[in-house]
Amino acid sequence: MEEKKKPDWSNFTVNLPINQPEEKISEFWLTQENLEKWFLKLAEFKSAEGTQRARTEMIEPGDTYRWQWHGWPENIEETGKLLKPKSGEFLRFVFGKAGIVGVSLVKENNQTILRLVQENIPTDEESRMNFYTGCKTGWTFYMLNLKSVLQGGPDLRNKRSELKMD
Repeated sequence: MEEKKKPDWSNFTVNLPINQPEEKISEFWLTQENLEKWFLKLAEFKSAEGTQRARTEMIEPGDTYRWQWHGWPENIEETGKLLKPKSGEFLRFVFGKAGIVGVSLVKENNQTILRLVQENIPTDEESRMNFYTGCKTGWTFYMLNLKSVLQGGPDLRNKRSELKMD
């Protein structure tokens, strides 16, 4: 009888095929203005020197960020730092206490795949639920929303503050 493999709660991968040019997909991750079109209510970035980046300015490794989401109270936010991407990635960042996120584009069977890997996730029971399960669910939704926005479809986010997400 085959032994069942135990889940690795320290990382996960979300893959999503997107029929758009790679440059267009990646640029939707690399400015405040574009991140706010599909992912965040607020995406502020400061350079390593502490200067606020303009809404359309490209973010860089060493920047710090402050993020807020639609449907959540304004006191719920995430802060972190952009890291130097690993080989093949176009973005890498510390995602608060939830680990490190790397984002890349890969070609498989003539299809562009957006790949997000979240790793170094704490493995205590609370982190398994909040970070492994919660983040994987969240990234799956937001990446599907990115695909919808990029392909001319609707923004699927709840932007009505009276409809709480928590």
